[in-house]
This record gives sequence, structure tokens and C-alpha cells, in this order.
Amino acid sequence: MTAKLPATNPSSEPLMDDDDPASMPDDDIPDLSTPYWVERFAKAKVTRGRPKELVTKVSTTIRLDPDVLAAFKAGGPGWQSRINDALRRAAGL
Repeated sequence: MTAKLPATNPSSEPLMDDDDPASMPDDDIPDLSTPYWVERFAKAKVTRGRPKELVTKVSTTIRLDPDVLAAFKAGGPGWQSRINDALRRAAGL
């Protein structure tokens, strides 16, 4: 015969899930409609997308020999930057 666990919380504290705001007591959740929070949200800078460089790179299509491409890719991540660096050196930049 197996013992059954109680179906309710034996303590007087309510069960709460810290990841679920709906399970938190109302006094723990700030009222986001107060002027303090409305003003903070209005002043918050919203940034979307990738960070922009001062000089951005241009997307292009280039045809390379398979062995050249394989050699750069064999070096692991960053192969496109390595090709860019090699082209800059070849162009004298």
C-alpha cells in the first residue's frame, strides 16, 4: 500500500510560481499605469534591429573558386571577415 501525498499545500502560504506574474500576490506587482511608470516607459529608448556601424558593409554576390571558398570556411566562423581582410590587403587598403 502506498501513502498518498496531501493534495493541498500544508502551510498557510499560497503556492506561487515566480515566473508567472499571474500567480504573484497583487501587492507584489507594481501598477504600471501610474504616472511614474508611464513617464519611464515614454522616456525609454526602443532599439530594434542589429547595431549599426558608422560605415556599414555592402551586401553583394561574388563568384569564387570552390577550393578558395573551402579554404576560408575551413578556418571556422569568421570566414567572410577573413575574405574581406584578404581582399583589402590585395587592394592595398
